[in-house]
Amino acid sequence: MSFTAHMIASLKHNKRERVSAFKKMKDFKEGKNIEVYFDKKVTKYQLKKIRDKIQQENKYRLRKNIIIFTIAMLILIYAIGFVKF
Repeated sequence: MSFTAHMIASLKHNKRERVSAFKKMKDFKEGKNIEVYFDKKVTKYQLKKIRDKIQQENKYRLRKNIIIFTIAMLILIYAIGFVKF
């Protein structure tokens, strides 16, 4: 019984003041907390080049994932269908 009393007393003493999400949002100052600044400028040609490169990388990654998934499925179908347990 005394264990329960000690546990309750410990919980009461360890409580802390919780700040609500609404209060955090109210006190949030955008200019102070979020500041992103870039020195360098990018041309439209460079943006297009970056976009094309990322799209090409994504296509390659998608093809690779499809091939790996297909091979895994074929192995699984072979193991289920043809291998005798």
